[in-house]
Amino acid sequence: MAPIDQTSYEHYLVARQAVQDDVTNRLTPTDDQRITLIIIGVYVAAILILWNMPIIKHVLAPFKLLTVGLHEFSHAIVGCLTCGRIEGLEIDPNEGGVTHIRGGIPMCTLPAGYLGSSLIGAILVMCGFDVLASKVASIFLGVCLLFTLWWAKNWLTRGIGLLFIGLIVLLWLVANGVGLKYFVLFVGVMSCLYCLWDILDDLVFRKVHESDASKFAKMCGGCMSSRVWGALWFMISLIFFVAGILIGLAAFKGDQQQQQQNPGF
Repeated sequence: MAPIDQTSYEHYLVARQAVQDDVTNRLTPTDDQRITLIIIGVYVAAILILWNMPIIKHVLAPFKLLTVGLHEFSHAIVGCLTCGRIEGLEIDPNEGGVTHIRGGIPMCTLPAGYLGSSLIGAILVMCGFDVLASKVASIFLGVCLLFTLWWAKNWLTRGIGLLFIGLIVLLWLVANGVGLKYFVLFVGVMSCLYCLWDILDDLVFRKVHESDASKFAKMCGGCMSSRVWGALWFMISLIFFVAGILIGLAAFKGDQQQQQQNPGF
């Protein structure tokens, strides 16, 4: 056995410690980031409390319909990417939706609803740590809504799209767009939680047989049950949510004052 180069090994230990210290510093929240984490916690608590409360739950209804729209948009955009033709997209008042796709690759389009909307939610959560990033995210969200309007087949879908596009424009114009940070953060948290809850609701509580997961399980020849696929998608969605928070912590270290003074946009 060749002797170990002590100097090289010491350099390795120093480099490893430097990487560990850098990761620790990156993921240690600043004072402003702690406030953002608290806001995320408040959003999560508020959403979970309001979700099924009589009457009050209707406060969340527009945001639930927005997340349904993002779910259907994810189906549609993957349908386009797999050479499918989008014939229409609908949201119904019962917080459901459907995307009509001719062609495409169902193996890709079916899981895209949950995974795509949770990924969008995670990106919004990440951007919610910074004012400028939130402005960029709001443009991205607006583009998603414009595509949804283009494919919309009923007035509820069009109404939700126009409502939130108008809200984005309004927040952009007020107080240099600072409100966009909290809006983007809320929509991101809502989208992630909605995906997680919807998967559980379909596969555990209501046991809906025609969920995306059940259709996907049939398409895969029954190699795994819909609950297994749903659990897998649940874990991936949860990973997206946590990753969005961690990347936000690592990427956006500027305080609120620095963010507002950023010359971008």
